[in-house]
Amino acid sequence: MSTIPLTRRGADKLKEELHRLKTVERHAVIQAIAEARAQGDLSENAEYDAAKDKQGFIEGRILEIEGKLAAAQVIDPATLDADGRVVFGATVDLEEEATGARVTYQIVGDDEADLKLGLISISSPIARALIGKSEDDMAEVRAPGGVKSYEIMAVRYV
Repeated sequence: MSTIPLTRRGADKLKEELHRLKTVERHAVIQAIAEARAQGDLSENAEYDAAKDKQGFIEGRILEIEGKLAAAQVIDPATLDADGRVVFGATVDLEEEATGARVTYQIVGDDEADLKLGLISISSPIARALIGKSEDDMAEVRAPGGVKSYEIMAVRYV
């Protein structure tokens, strides 16, 4: 299995979700199944079916998170020394060439990505276009909306 890059924040977030699933959600669904069983005939019991479906989802998610954490390579951006190049975990200030609009993104793992917070996935088209580039370089991003050019204004490791 290949390693999955995660920032420290992303790994902590997954650990918190795993803890919640194991300590809260799992017990709640077991209780819901017990209550549905107490109602009698399971063949026509919608509550029982729904609880069993939820239990399957929870157990699947627990296995998924445990697998990701086992394969995780946790990277702390503050300890990176990439000589000003854009790498996983870097925070990049960009200016769109056509409009002059400025944006700031941090390149993170797939599970951590949240565009509203400025966190973009390492596998996104913009991150792939930025990786390896340095300050003052131009990056052409081929996205579903067309090609956009960005100038890299700054690269930080925070």
